[in-house]
Amino acid sequence: QVQLVESGGGLVQAGGSLSLSCVASGSGFTINTMGWYRQAPGKQRELVAVITSRGVTTYADSVKGRFTISKDNAMTTVYLQMDSLKPEDTAVYYCNTIVVRGPPPTYLERWGQGTLVTVSS
Repeated sequence: QVQLVESGGGLVQAGGSLSLSCVASGSGFTINTMGWYRQAPGKQRELVAVITSRGVTTYADSVKGRFTISKDNAMTTVYLQMDSLKPEDTAVYYCNTIVVRGPPPTYLERWGQGTLVTVSS
């Protein structure tokens, strides 16, 4: 069983910074990727940033140069440093992981409970 626990988030003024973290726990699996998605009111959930076990990162165009995703060496914790925040960054941010179990290899996707980030103008 894979569990994700998020922390961080909150209220910040535009131009400010926030940091999110997500810890994965459980056993019997290998983490392939960890990342962050967000969902604003009335909008679909969208990718923010993802990092692979090898440290390869992918960012949404809207956050490039402002957000930084990183992980610990054990790939059990992922961080999202958010700088130069804008009101349009306001959303519930969800931690996501894709893990592998097996053999034979079976890929599973899990989500955290979400944490609210509010950026005031």
